[in-house]
Amino acid sequence: MTSRKEPTYIHIILLLIAAGLVYLLIRVAILDPQNVLEQEKFFKEESRLRMINIKTAEVLYKNKFGKFTDSFDSLFNFINTDTLVRAKRDSIFVNLKSGTFVLDSLMYSPKSHSLYILQIDTTTTTDTVVNRRGKFLRVDTTTTIGNRYYLECSDGYGTIGDLKNDAKINVPSWGQ
Repeated sequence: MTSRKEPTYIHIILLLIAAGLVYLLIRVAILDPQNVLEQEKFFKEESRLRMINIKTAEVLYKNKFGKFTDSFDSLFNFINTDTLVRAKRDSIFVNLKSGTFVLDSLMYSPKSHSLYILQIDTTTTTDTVVNRRGKFLRVDTTTTIGNRYYLECSDGYGTIGDLKNDAKINVPSWGQ
């Protein structure tokens, strides 16, 4: 009985295939998930910094005009044209993880590049007016727009404000 010896090149090929599979397994099981987690952490921090800058702009807008706005165009126009805000822009707004404060990219979520959801409240108050004798005179209706605002990240990284609760004005959902 003669024993047949397998060629060496087959062993070398099998060894290379095994090494490639070990590398692929390490990459898929360890390296890629770490990269995904780091990227997700970056997107969350970047998005929250952008939302904090929008909150700061909303507060400045309300201090000037007496109400919040749900228009990014109005908000950014105010930031670009108000002399006090323009002069102190670098000290008022926080820098982003990706670099310095850039107004044009502020309204977009860094992960999906979709717009943040920005809403303001509309409150209608009705009051019945009667004279001293109890005779009905009229119904006064007052509509107030922009006492509260709500900002939400479309990628789910948090919210700021509330349309119904005054205690949550300017309060981020993630705490700060």
